[in-house]
Amino acid sequence: MFELPKKRRGRGAQSNRSGRFETLHKLDVDDGWHPLSSDQADSSTATDSYGESVSSLRTQWREDRARHVITTNQSPDVPFDRSVNPYRGCEHGCAYCFARPSHTYLGHSAGLDFERLLYAKVDAAALLHKELGNPLYQCRPIAIGVNTDAYQPLEKRLRITRKILEVLLAAEHPVYLITKSSLIERDIDLLQQLAASNLVIVAISITSMDNELSHRLEPRAAAPHRRLRIVRTLSEAGIPVRVSVSPVIPALNEHEIDEIIAASACAGAGGANAILLRLPHELAQLFPEWLEAHYPLKKARVLKAIRSVRAGKLNDSHFTSRFTGQGPRADLIRQRFELACRRHGLSCGRELLALDTTRFRAPNPSGCTSTRDRQIPLF
Repeated sequence: MFELPKKRRGRGAQSNRSGRFETLHKLDVDDGWHPLSSDQADSSTATDSYGESVSSLRTQWREDRARHVITTNQSPDVPFDRSVNPYRGCEHGCAYCFARPSHTYLGHSAGLDFERLLYAKVDAAALLHKELGNPLYQCRPIAIGVNTDAYQPLEKRLRITRKILEVLLAAEHPVYLITKSSLIERDIDLLQQLAASNLVIVAISITSMDNELSHRLEPRAAAPHRRLRIVRTLSEAGIPVRVSVSPVIPALNEHEIDEIIAASACAGAGGANAILLRLPHELAQLFPEWLEAHYPLKKARVLKAIRSVRAGKLNDSHFTSRFTGQGPRADLIRQRFELACRRHGLSCGRELLALDTTRFRAPNPSGCTSTRDRQIPLF
């Protein structure tokens, strides 16, 4: 038996076990002849579809040749029914990320692979332009970066998210953005134009005000004070901004709710929302591993607290309860959040998402969105 490394510098996951859809689960074992490094000790496969050893922690990316970019959902838990995700996988490496299990659909691990093997939809803007021009398309706000952060480090190089915003601005299409990256400040010029027509709302994710906890939870994301500066910068630029206090982790960061709300209000946020920690599929293994590596003395207490709001389990996938939890502790967390929002004058409802859909002008194949150049309907 091997032991997991105590900590991984710069990574959120502590292991790289095979995904749940794999038929073969390979494991490197130290037989004494060639001692394994800490990076090899928990590798679940010798090589991946990139042809690289999983012991390599270098971040790599390849093109994602998607045929469509707008993903729809029918969830009653979210205030939007469509989204665009320019990237698969996320270099921020958040230990709690609910999107990790989606990487197993690509034949990768939800652990380290999710953070280092990235996919980019480099033609996302062109595909979006085409889909918006479909005569059957009905305009409703599009959420960008819901699954993985649209402003993760790779965006600085590829600029896919910016190109998407340019398409949406030309079509006067409403958009909802969520990120924890300061790179969003690069696109203030586009966001200001969208905001002038009530076409955009930005949400900044702030999980903790504790620098040490934040760095361990989100090893490659912006620090808490930097995210507050993003809120202030966007607010002063006239862009509607709110804060996502997510995830709330029982017995770990739940005591910080009021502090986060107070700091966000001072920075200029207009509203807030909160989501309780979710641990679907592989996260039920990955997050306890993270706790063992970083907070071994708190591990049992935190897992017990999570089960207390999930009917004795580590996860609840049911609509209406998966974001809020159940039981007395979940009720207290919700009441604490709502009280903090009232105390500091922040909205905690969905009214901030009432963006204008009447201005939408469907683009035509030539790329021009002028109504004079489009064929008008007969009826």
